Amino acid sequence: MNDEPATTSSTVYVALGDSISIDDYAGGAGRGGASLLASNRGSDFPEWRGHDLGGCRFELLATDGGTTATLLDYQLPRLEQLGIEPSIVTLTIGGNDVLFCYGDTSAALKMVATVGQRVDEALERLQSLTAAQATVVVGTVYDPSDGTGDASSVGLPPWPEVVDVLADLNSALRAAALQARAAVADIHGSFLGHGLSQGNPAQGDPRPANRDLWYCNVIEPNAWGASGVRSAFWEALRRPLPTHDTSKEGKQTRSP
Repeated sequence: MNDEPATTSSTVYVALGDSISIDDYAGGAGRGGASLLASNRGSDFPEWRGHDLGGCRFELLATDGGTTATLLDYQLPRLEQLGIEPSIVTLTIGGNDVLFCYGDTSAALKMVATVGQRVDEALERLQSLTAAQATVVVGTVYDPSDGTGDASSVGLPPWPEVVDVLADLNSALRAAALQARAAVADIHGSFLGHGLSQGNPAQGDPRPANRDLWYCNVIEPNAWGASGVRSAFWEALRRPLPTHDTSKEGKQTRSP
């Protein structure tokens, strides 16, 4: 874990978005992915001791069920009301927007395009709400089926195209991040092999005996998944920021 992200006592970290970032499904306060990035829990993850944003001010504005509309209409105004200028921001968003279109591929692809536009807007608004030289990290969305698209195994109706739709969503998130010179946390890649291939993602235990199973309640990160989210954020913070791309060519998605 060399090349640690630079932090000081004046560092302010804000987590925006959805339940990928919150504490609730990981076992309680301080246990979610964003919280672990701010302050590691050494009793659970001794290998991460000393590898966090220790000493920073942390504001968890992400919400359960958060969507791009929630982000624009509630979370960003809340950040503005706080009167702080974060130097680190993480954002996990888009999964719930697409989930509302479950089973309808055409509607889901239209929603992917909407997510891309709304994330563009959110990242642009963040420029005036963050400190100079702030680092913004956009997370991709994971796949509890581990790429199989086997929804029936977790009690959901079949949706054969879900893996492709998720790939389009993550492409849109990456393109928005690139356009805004934000970093990308590859949460999707980090979670592959920690879903259906390890057990039942629908199980409800936030701390299952199998620490390689990272989900609970089908789509939520449990305690071990929260560390996976934290790890993806950490790696993104260590990488150089991307070069600005004005072409937006990467934002093309498949036609609905």
